[in-house]
Amino acid sequence: MKAAAKIAIAIVAAVLVVLLLRGCVATSYLIPSSGMENTLLRGERILVNKWSYGLRLPLMAWWGYHRWADSPVGKQDVIVFNNPANLSQPVIDRRETFIGRCIGLPGDTLMIDSLFRVAHSPGSPDEKSLYAYPKEREGELDSLLTALGIRSDGLLGLDSARHIRSFSRYEYYLLTQAIDPPCWLAPAGGGHPTAGLRHPLIVPGRGSTLRVRPWNIALLRNTLVLHEGRQAEIKGDTLLVDGKPVNFCRFTKDYYWVATDNATSVSGSRLFGLVPKDHLIGRAAFIWLSKEGTGLLDGYRWDRMWTRIR
Repeated sequence: MKAAAKIAIAIVAAVLVVLLLRGCVATSYLIPSSGMENTLLRGERILVNKWSYGLRLPLMAWWGYHRWADSPVGKQDVIVFNNPANLSQPVIDRRETFIGRCIGLPGDTLMIDSLFRVAHSPGSPDEKSLYAYPKEREGELDSLLTALGIRSDGLLGLDSARHIRSFSRYEYYLLTQAIDPPCWLAPAGGGHPTAGLRHPLIVPGRGSTLRVRPWNIALLRNTLVLHEGRQAEIKGDTLLVDGKPVNFCRFTKDYYWVATDNATSVSGSRLFGLVPKDHLIGRAAFIWLSKEGTGLLDGYRWDRMWTRIR
């Protein structure tokens, strides 16, 4: 065999091995934001163990969802998963990749408020909440933020009439003092009678049935539509499933509640909802590269490299 042919075979074999390892063993993931600080820093690269919860077979567009050697998720695991709220991409493994800490397993009861802020750790003055305002006030709000020196996290949600952003309690106080009455910035929970109160939320599991409550009705409706393939809508205080009013919802999948480690971040399940198991890629295992700056030879955080993620 000619030398050129041997080299070509070696290159093809190497590529196949790399693809096999990435698809079936482990993959690298870049931390894109500060949401997991100080556990993980922006720009770090980590290895994700795809066998942590059983191997989810790749190429889901071909044969759907299958998982080999299914294993349970551990509470407090740092998990990597596909965006559960992406409506534009029907194939799960083609959706954006997110990372977060699992703080709620199927069957767990979490205490939440009407904005889905989880009471799993003491609050702080820097903890951010969601606030809504009329969309036509967008330019005015940007001017206020600049004048007050408040750093914006950007637009986090919107509907036909409102935009939603996140602010700490102190930032909200500054804004309300600067806005001429009547104040048009308000907690996203609005005047809902349960706003500010904490209520129990049971994380649904496969085969579980949950009662519809005022504080979980939106979350249950979104979960049914996004992940259970059901037709569901809310009319007034009533949940309609397949056109019929219901007081209970039954689920066919295991779900998880995910949070961030950074107290000032508003990402996690309170924004994109529950994460079903078919969206799980694996557990974040090791930091293999930690570096700040763009210099080739400097900025390396040697003490963080090849450390286990906990």
